[in-house]
Amino acid sequence: MRSSVTGTPRGRALGALTLLVATTLLAGCSSAGTAGTEADGSGGDTPVKVGLVYSRSGLLAAYGKQYEEGFKAGLAYATHGTNKAGGHPIEVTEQDDAGDPAKAVAAAKTLIGKGHRIIAGTTDSGVALQMAPLAAQNKVLYLNGDAATDALTGVNDYTFRSGRQSYQDILTVSAQLGAAQGKKVTVLAQNSAFGQANVAAVKDVLGRKGATVGSVLAPPSATDLTPFARQVKAGGPDLVFVAWAGATAPALWTALNQQGVLDTAKVVTGLAGTASYPVFGSGAAKISFLAHYFPGAGANPVEKAMLDGITEAGGTPDLFSPDGFTAAQMIVRAIESGSATDTSAMVDALEGWTFDGPKGRQQIRAEDHALLQPMFTARLKGDGADARPELIDTVPMASVAPPVRKTAG
Repeated sequence: MRSSVTGTPRGRALGALTLLVATTLLAGCSSAGTAGTEADGSGGDTPVKVGLVYSRSGLLAAYGKQYEEGFKAGLAYATHGTNKAGGHPIEVTEQDDAGDPAKAVAAAKTLIGKGHRIIAGTTDSGVALQMAPLAAQNKVLYLNGDAATDALTGVNDYTFRSGRQSYQDILTVSAQLGAAQGKKVTVLAQNSAFGQANVAAVKDVLGRKGATVGSVLAPPSATDLTPFARQVKAGGPDLVFVAWAGATAPALWTALNQQGVLDTAKVVTGLAGTASYPVFGSGAAKISFLAHYFPGAGANPVEKAMLDGITEAGGTPDLFSPDGFTAAQMIVRAIESGSATDTSAMVDALEGWTFDGPKGRQQIRAEDHALLQPMFTARLKGDGADARPELIDTVPMASVAPPVRKTAG
């Protein structure tokens, strides 16, 4: 078990690593933050290989693009434009998993076989649930990206988050709702790991406060969403929490508007990417938004560096840009304060780390690797193409910290 004191990593005995780059030596030969020196025989300029496995195609390709653009900006920021950490060049290899767990695992295995000690990315929760055990089996550092399923928190010693998890969304919702006692709540989501995690989190948070929580789950491949909107309305809920991801979001909100759901219940949802803003139309004023992020929400120097880095490279900052940016910050930290070759040292360097990210002050909780971070509430102002988010409040990271889940090892 880890220490119960945040920021105090437990020690680890050095085990035999599953795969080693041929030129590396045991991490015990180098001091923290100086791994890979000439004295230990590995060479101060030995590259650190990083695999980026994410959805470059598929239903969540737009989110994958945001992550990848944020990652590149974050790497430039964290390395001060050198693309080096602790004197080691960082070599990034990108792989498209297309949202398919089998493709992701196959890509990761190939990368690990070629000496990649760090795997980052993952846009889809179902993919992440297959990647985490692979990281533990091969003792490589795995930094999950946009995938929000709560099941990853505390899953093993080698898995970390660079984004938020579903429980943090629900705690942000709870902060907006007030009294839940006696209320009927319906979760409308896709029948996926992400959707099921949201149902579980709503039951855990609002159910404990006295609400009756039910769900309407649609197949991720469904394109006609009118039947599901009708089902929600027929249930007569006081509150509808919508947890949706991917390209079918416009069809969903059209259906909810047409079926009158926005007029008969309080509807709360996460504010998705900028492409989704026009979808709400005149119904936007009827919706309460929780926000993982939107450009301008952080209002700090790190966010400005991210926004500038992405736009100067021809990209567009969006919902999941901070997840990629933060992942790059974590990689540089793991190498500079841990090791270029020893995964256990990388893990120890990350546990308990408190740092400034694009969203504000963040902390990697030592006990279970949850990424504590601020969340936001917002409204959309304007209609159609003119719709823009307006910040209502910033919810401090301590107020939306998920329950501690002791790591499984």
